[in-house]
Amino acid sequence: MIKTILIPATGSHTDEATFASALTVGRMFDAHLEFLHVRVDAAATAAAMAADGGGVPVIGGLVEQIEQEARQRGERAGELFRRFCERERLAAVDTPTGQPGPSAQWLDARGDEAYWVAEYGRSADLVLISRPVNDQGVAADAIETTLLGSGRPVLIPPATPLASFPETMVIAWKASPEAARAVTAAMPFLLKAKRILVVTVAEEQGLSDEEGARLAGTLRWHGFDASTRHLQPDPSGAADTLLAAAGEERALVVMGAYGHSRLREWMFGGFTRHVLQGAEVPVLMMH
Repeated sequence: MIKTILIPATGSHTDEATFASALTVGRMFDAHLEFLHVRVDAAATAAAMAADGGGVPVIGGLVEQIEQEARQRGERAGELFRRFCERERLAAVDTPTGQPGPSAQWLDARGDEAYWVAEYGRSADLVLISRPVNDQGVAADAIETTLLGSGRPVLIPPATPLASFPETMVIAWKASPEAARAVTAAMPFLLKAKRILVVTVAEEQGLSDEEGARLAGTLRWHGFDASTRHLQPDPSGAADTLLAAAGEERALVVMGAYGHSRLREWMFGGFTRHVLQGAEVPVLMMH
């Protein structure tokens, strides 16, 4: 069951859509929404910038400038959170109240965003992170670190806020531990689905629809309406094929996040172009 959802609050223009999507998920489960803002360490950031510049000394006033910008982002994030809670009539609490419906909590940390999102994510049931847009929002490396280091499922919503949650779930299946863990992590969503489609894409020799059929059979034992589809990748690649199929179904995609080298491949390939920059469907991933 999903009862706590961690949502990074960045103070950027992507926050409102992220908050709205988080609330849609929160209402599904009467979940507690934990909004985390990470404020950069100005001195550490300035030192890193100097190191990237070949050891050039830190320019006078740079630390103060970074600190001021960080403070302004924090103030914007906090104001967006307050307005959001007021508009949606969300109670801001830090302990369970026993009342039905979602609640909210503000959290803050200072330092590296990727580290703290993964750290707080480990104690949440779900982490919801929107893809960065024009360098706004959570950085891509924070998504990668959270996927690989939190041990929790990560839900990446589309850029358009989720007004309602998909009733169809597409499981991107390959017989791997990561994919198996993703299915287990997605069980609260699968229980609310009206239809489950197990999709295999023939990107590797020997991958067949038999693997998908085995999973679909197991899901049917759980009482799910599960069917299979085996796809041949189009010229743009397996990721594009999968996301196109999910888009046709207006579905949530459930898939495993693989090892660091594989994820790096995604970060610079077709998968990222769709998931982090323009996928029209939400994606639930688990390492």
